[in-house]
Amino acid sequence: MTHHDLGIQSLIMHMFFRTLLHVLFLSRRKPELGHFEVARTNFITLPTDLDINRHMNNGVYFSIMDVARFDMLVRNGVWAMMREKGWYPVVASETITFRKSLQLWDRFTIESRLVGHDDKAVYMEQRYVRPGADGEPEIYAQGFIRARFLKKAGGTVPMSEIVEALGVSGADEIPDWMEQWGTDVALPPTRAAAPSVWH
Repeated sequence: MTHHDLGIQSLIMHMFFRTLLHVLFLSRRKPELGHFEVARTNFITLPTDLDINRHMNNGVYFSIMDVARFDMLVRNGVWAMMREKGWYPVVASETITFRKSLQLWDRFTIESRLVGHDDKAVYMEQRYVRPGADGEPEIYAQGFIRARFLKKAGGTVPMSEIVEALGVSGADEIPDWMEQWGTDVALPPTRAAAPSVWH
């Protein structure tokens, strides 16, 4: 096994235990949230988060966003509902825009919020924030996630079942650009042909 392989394996295990820390301990000690409330999850930039430029690696941003989403799902009750029904979430598409770098030992917060859904997926917004010069939260990076729910028994959970299980309504209005983005970046279904042809 090469040093590169060992580094990747170490990062995976690091994120696994980071997720367990929040899901099993920290999230359960925080106040419960409504489905559309903003979840705020605190982190610190660790040595294992850095790249060769000594700031947080761009790929790590997505991994830590995963941890923050689990925190949100535990606190708003969706995690318990999914376990009861045998469902699990998967990311279909995600994008991020960077504004400022995070350095070693920087403390930061990820703000996570459910935006809404279309007929196939749910959409979330997540922001990396730190206190600005005026003490107010300042955005360092902003990401958007399009996710679907699958059944452990097989198949996709219809959006109608998700809406009914969550007891929410009026969440099917998302910004036009977000719906267009979800359509534009979508790949063919898993059973459809998806040849890699460069133009």
